[in-house]
Amino acid sequence: MYDSTALILEGGGMRGTFTAGVLDYWLDRNILFDRVYGVSAGACQACSYLCGQRGRAIRVWTTYCGDKRFCSFSSLLRTGDYFNADFNYHQLPDILEPLDNERFLNGSSRFFAVVTDLETGLAEYPEVRDMRKDVALVQASSSLPLLSRPVRVNGRKYLDGGVADSIPLARAIRDGSRKQVLVLTQPAGYRKSPNRLLPLIGLRYKAYPAFVSAMRSRHARYNQVLDQIESLEREGKIFVIRPDDTAGVGRIEKDPDKLRALYDSGYKTAKRADGKLAEYLND
Repeated sequence: MYDSTALILEGGGMRGTFTAGVLDYWLDRNILFDRVYGVSAGACQACSYLCGQRGRAIRVWTTYCGDKRFCSFSSLLRTGDYFNADFNYHQLPDILEPLDNERFLNGSSRFFAVVTDLETGLAEYPEVRDMRKDVALVQASSSLPLLSRPVRVNGRKYLDGGVADSIPLARAIRDGSRKQVLVLTQPAGYRKSPNRLLPLIGLRYKAYPAFVSAMRSRHARYNQVLDQIESLEREGKIFVIRPDDTAGVGRIEKDPDKLRALYDSGYKTAKRADGKLAEYLND
């Protein structure tokens, strides 16, 4: 366990299989961090990692990526969620591919799922203390605008944490971490463009102007954070693992071979970076 060290897991939909590969390598090496911040798909990947279940995440995604219960337009039409909420956040983690909640409860890492408040458009960082009782926080963090219903937690409505804070580096520093390890899901040099669906988003969420404003400025804030990350990385002040190539995998991918290839890439990337990561963490 590395104390005072934050692990930050970016979202990116099914590009998160890269993250799964990285995390499985670290499980093989027993590399753990005392704070983990998961955003959207990053929050989902954190679950298997923090429950110590090597191979679970990639097994779930490659087994069920083509299953209509997992993600489909028929689910969107029937339930309002492209990624079926009952299947993904109850049937899978409780019955089909159970999470080891006892191991999580007995672990030393603290887990924070980043969410966006629909009313304020601001990020919140609630702690997941129990994988079963707090599963709605992971669901909220992963609920994509237009493709998901807002998730209500303690009377508030939440959506995708990446809208307000895609890479919560500033929050991790504010929380007192001395070192930060980031797993990103886009190659070096990537920059986000304005969302082409902003007109539709404006109509869908017209009752939530602060959220629409956050969506409108998301790309600029995201790119600003990437500039900061690349500067800190050059100075050796943070440690970043990212894919060289996403292999054509986007937010939604139903080809298990592509998902497996990206997972393997994540595992190999983490293995290559092992020595440098140890130097950074032990310095």
